[in-house]
Amino acid sequence: MKKLVFVRHGLSEWNALNLFTGWEDVDLSDKGIEEAKEAGKKIKQANIHFDVAYTSYLKRAIKTCHFVLEESNQLWIPEIKSWRLNERHYGALQGLNKKETADKYGADQVQQWRRSYDTLPPLISEDDSKSATKELKYAHLDKRSIPGGENLKVTLERALPFWEDEIAPSLLKGETVLIAAHGNSLRALAKHIEGISDDDIMALEIPTGQPLVYELNDDLSLIEKYYL
Repeated sequence: MKKLVFVRHGLSEWNALNLFTGWEDVDLSDKGIEEAKEAGKKIKQANIHFDVAYTSYLKRAIKTCHFVLEESNQLWIPEIKSWRLNERHYGALQGLNKKETADKYGADQVQQWRRSYDTLPPLISEDDSKSATKELKYAHLDKRSIPGGENLKVTLERALPFWEDEIAPSLLKGETVLIAAHGNSLRALAKHIEGISDDDIMALEIPTGQPLVYELNDDLSLIEKYYL
């Protein structure tokens, strides 16, 4: 049996302010720090020992990973970061208040942007000062790989190569794996692992700071999943 644990980062400062966050590199809130630490305590109590941890390039996920590993006495394990585990890029919506955006464009439109599997948000151009192409952390990437906005379908297409090249091989070797990432990058991977339909994935919500355990067969098909 293979074991994989998802931890969605704790509540961020922008989550608390009800802002679209995406690739904006905001920090954890005080509550988010406590959520991440509590996740680590639950993992320790469950006696789960990791061989490797994967996280994104965004500090709210990185710090969550560190708090989880610290509280479970596993800070020493290898940690691998990838931009492919970043949160979904919300394009020109990033930094906007969700309620104010709904008041301006209508709740149905905003819900479509947030929850539709294949509807893109308004895109941000490469020339925009807020474009991720301007950030040092992505300087090694081909600019064509850096999105101006994503839906969940594109997020899955971005995350899947990292799953196939890095995470799945670790699991197939018998390693126990932690992924500390984001609501949408984890939902995308959950869709792949569980075989969730395009329609049904929109109802899946992974809570912040609650370890989600996947037990998998040797072919990585799902045996069961549960929260600690």
